[in-house]
Amino acid sequence: MSRAMVPSQQKLAEKLTILNDRGRGMLTRIYNIKKMSIYSPNKKKMLTKTDSKPAFLSDKSLDSVFKYLHKKFPNIDNHAGALQVINNIKQDVVKSLSLYYFTFVDIMDFKDHVVDLLTTIDACQVHMDVTLNYDLTVNYLNLISTYVSLMILMSRVEDRRVVLSLYNVAYEYLNASSDPSFPRLGQMVIDYDIPLRKLSEEFVPHSRVVVPALLSLHKIYPKRNLPADQMRATGMLSLLAEPLKIMNVPNTDMVQCEYLSLDSMEKWIIFSMMLCHTYLQEAQLWDLWKTALQSGYIVQLCRDEVLHIHSYINTFFESLKGHNLHKRITEVKDLQHQALQSSPAIHRERRKFLRSALKELALIFTDQPGLLGPKGLYVFQALAVARDEIHWLLRHFDNPPSKKHTVKLSQEDFVDRQLPELLFNMEELKSLLRKYNQVVQRYFVQYLAGYDAVLLNQLIQEITNDSNLAHCPEDESVILSSLYNTIAGLSVKQVEANEVFDFRGVRLDWFRLQAYTSVSRAGLVLRDHQDLGKHLNMIVFHTKLVDYLDELINETGDLSIYCFYHQIFEHQFKQCMEFPAQHRFSIVFPIICGHFMNATHELCPEERHSIGTTSVQYAHWFLKEMSDEVNQVITAICEEQCMLNYKLLPKHSAASILQSSNKHKKNKDKKKQVGPEEEKPGTESVRKNRENFTRMDKLHMALTELCYAINHCNVIQVWEHGFVPREFFIQHLETRFNKALVGMMMYNPDTSEIAKPSELLSSVKAIMSVLQGLENYVQIDIARVFNSVLPQQTQATDSFNGEKTITANYTNWYLEVLLRRVTVNIGQIVYSPNHKAFVTVATDNNSKENLYLAAEEYADLTELRALAELIGPYGMRYLGERLMGHVASQVDELKKLVIQNKEVLFNMRTSFDKPEVMRDLFRRLGNVDSVLMRMTIIGILLSFRSLAQDALLDVLEDRIPFLMASVQDLQHFVPNMKDTKVVNEMASAAGLSCDIDPLLISALRSQKNVANESDYELACLLMVFVAVSIPTLAKKDVSVFKASLEGNLSNCHCLAKAVNQIAGALFTIHGPGDVSDRLQEFLALASSSLLRLGQSQEQEKETFKNRESVYILLDLIVQESPYLTMDLLESCFPYALLRNAYHTVYKASAVDI
Repeated sequence: MSRAMVPSQQKLAEKLTILNDRGRGMLTRIYNIKKMSIYSPNKKKMLTKTDSKPAFLSDKSLDSVFKYLHKKFPNIDNHAGALQVINNIKQDVVKSLSLYYFTFVDIMDFKDHVVDLLTTIDACQVHMDVTLNYDLTVNYLNLISTYVSLMILMSRVEDRRVVLSLYNVAYEYLNASSDPSFPRLGQMVIDYDIPLRKLSEEFVPHSRVVVPALLSLHKIYPKRNLPADQMRATGMLSLLAEPLKIMNVPNTDMVQCEYLSLDSMEKWIIFSMMLCHTYLQEAQLWDLWKTALQSGYIVQLCRDEVLHIHSYINTFFESLKGHNLHKRITEVKDLQHQALQSSPAIHRERRKFLRSALKELALIFTDQPGLLGPKGLYVFQALAVARDEIHWLLRHFDNPPSKKHTVKLSQEDFVDRQLPELLFNMEELKSLLRKYNQVVQRYFVQYLAGYDAVLLNQLIQEITNDSNLAHCPEDESVILSSLYNTIAGLSVKQVEANEVFDFRGVRLDWFRLQAYTSVSRAGLVLRDHQDLGKHLNMIVFHTKLVDYLDELINETGDLSIYCFYHQIFEHQFKQCMEFPAQHRFSIVFPIICGHFMNATHELCPEERHSIGTTSVQYAHWFLKEMSDEVNQVITAICEEQCMLNYKLLPKHSAASILQSSNKHKKNKDKKKQVGPEEEKPGTESVRKNRENFTRMDKLHMALTELCYAINHCNVIQVWEHGFVPREFFIQHLETRFNKALVGMMMYNPDTSEIAKPSELLSSVKAIMSVLQGLENYVQIDIARVFNSVLPQQTQATDSFNGEKTITANYTNWYLEVLLRRVTVNIGQIVYSPNHKAFVTVATDNNSKENLYLAAEEYADLTELRALAELIGPYGMRYLGERLMGHVASQVDELKKLVIQNKEVLFNMRTSFDKPEVMRDLFRRLGNVDSVLMRMTIIGILLSFRSLAQDALLDVLEDRIPFLMASVQDLQHFVPNMKDTKVVNEMASAAGLSCDIDPLLISALRSQKNVANESDYELACLLMVFVAVSIPTLAKKDVSVFKASLEGNLSNCHCLAKAVNQIAGALFTIHGPGDVSDRLQEFLALASSSLLRLGQSQEQEKETFKNRESVYILLDLIVQESPYLTMDLLESCFPYALLRNAYHTVYKASAVDI
């Protein structure tokens, strides 16, 4: 005697839950195996992923073995001679292919459990109705679609026979017996070679349960699958359609069906009706079948694995001989034609509707987040519909129909330029739900306790008092009581105390109750108490909004499918960046990367790393491209601003001044035509009407949109990484700003061209002004960018790429180009103390217009002030160090010359009061011109250094006056002690003048001793050499003193600075501190040598025609020296001679003018 089935003992709810989860895991595993494509007998293709490919599969000698295994599967003679080769690699084969093999074993186990469960459900005669026992019906239909998808996908793994056979042969060689699962596994592979044929046979007894479940979809599927115009007409997803009911909860008795996936329903209908095709005669089922097949021509199996569904159905129907399905085949072909013809346009219009509908919802909920409580269902409806449309677009765009179809598809239906807006609005709705999570919790905790619990209690009382029900079964009664007690005890205080809610037990209990009350002969029949079933469905939805919100958001709005459509994902992003109106929505692409991990499953952990890495790489690439695009817009705006700023430079005022002066000329020819008047700065801002859209307007609009995207969210979580878009943007902005600063110098090493420091400073200020305006668009600290980039330009190389900076380029240009030309082109560029600049002098043979370089445009106090502002004290110190390095090399050469003339100089030092002896010794002296030339070069370098220090001092006194006052006090009042060196270095770095430049002392101290000579003695003799050589300057024409410049054309007046600085430095380093004595000795030697010029004969006087100019040099040396006084000079050189010399040169200069 057979015993009746007890529903509670069948564990239908638990089995459906577990098998659905396991089915998703098996789909993931078989998907990965199929994508790996180990061996294809037709294409001769091996593993595409070389890192996953076992070495033996690449061995061409095994090709014959693979062919044999494929041909004989599953009845393989393991002792065949052709398979002996496998014996040598059996361990590698078993190890490498075990995961592959046992995946198929797991699929076989899964199939057995599914078949067993479906049979049990048939035996229990379970009644399925998606509007009543929602969880039971949805899980049942999901299991069927997962099962069908899995078997179809397994049949599409081309190498399954070879690899399973290979593993089994190796296993037998290793263990002396074949794998116990192989016979059944081989039979399963053979049976499901044409999966639908076998599945349709299996589902003949299951149709009694499947068909009612599908019929229940007729209540909801047609309402969900509406064209856009009907959605608008019915006010779908509109909170404003009925403003009086805006605070009310949506009036629906099948709440969970409202956000049920349209894709899932279509898969249930198509797969189930393929297997139960004999029921297509029923009108309602035919309507469902027809609508589903008209909705599209691609059905998803798993991720991007799809079916061209109409062709697949027809192939299956054609294989069923004896069923007379010619009419059905014709109908499917007609439906395919209709789907190709109309579905792309329908879905395009639906996406247009959803863009506006979701935008409206986002705006309303942003303004009134309290509405997320009563109207939260609208959010999940909107997310579900939008997600289904995106999935439809992706799979249909990526899988165009075969060319044999006559219908020509319009690409405009698939290339949606405004899709980013729809994606963005989806993410906006999700973020609002997460942000106002507690608002939703508070509302539904009160709703559950105050309304749901009360109504549930009434319904339970009605069941208890039902005269048709003898008594409520114990299991059902316990579950109902437990449900009531759980929700009745809820309180708002739990939300305020941040208590963690967990209603998973409530939901599982209701799932169990559905199973208990939906079987035949149940003690409590759910069909007879529909109000109870619908209300409990409502309660389950409300509990999910309290404790299951994130999962519910993922269930309705997950976009992880993009992980498997890389090319479309990239294409849509690039399209978004090309369409300015969509720029503000570009941030949605890196946000979507955070969804990718939702596609993983715990049964396939090996893909987590690859999917996670892909998500991070794409998020990084998207943010990089967005940052680059913003930086390009900023660069374009900066270029425009720099151009406008360039027009305001003083040099451009000359044309206006000239034009103005010409207007006032009395003898102006009125008939003479004047050229067109140049456009003046400011005209670009004149607007006749606001419709004129200039390039700057477009740039600022693009900047506004892009910055909105950058500023939209603080952190984007992708896998285990957090991306901060603003920080990403700042890093790229710093790099771009750093490159722009160097680029604006326009430095060309080949032609030695470079921008003037003042013009560069003007451009830098214009760019900084633009960047400061960025704070109006995006929440960033632009001062941080300046503090990061600008100080790096004060160093020789930057920390971004180690490239040369403004400091390095300007230092190189001033030392290697400008100052080299000053020293090489004698008489053309003169240092003028009067002008505080290096001045290019026009000569008879070389007019100023033809000169390649106007030195005063780069080396006057104004330009050097601009340079000091650009590179700061650190940069000026670097310039000084490089300059002193050149000085030190010249001193080194001078010492060599002194050594060559050491004996003569020693005698001259002791015989300066013996004219005849001095004259004879001077004739023996060699390299006199070389000494003067090198000393002049040193003087020029030191003069430039002095000018640069003055410029730096001016800048710092303006920028930090109080700090500079403290530095000056320290320099003035600190006595000569050990700390003097530190104070002098500080003062020098601040631009203050020191008696002896600390950088010069440091440069000379680093020199090596020349030929082991006494440094002090060499320094003394060097001063002698210079002193006795000075008179020879009088012979040169370029030594003439120009009063207008206060300098000599040969720059020999720079000797004054060179003598004092070199003497001070050398005797400070090497001597006992007798700088003053040595300079007095120098003054005595120089004055006696110059006095002998006045005693020369008339013929020699003609030779020394510029001796007055040289006399002035002696005065300049004393004026420059902190150690010499005018009294000392007058004691050895008559003042009358100096007075007459000044009179003579100034008179000559006046004649020249």
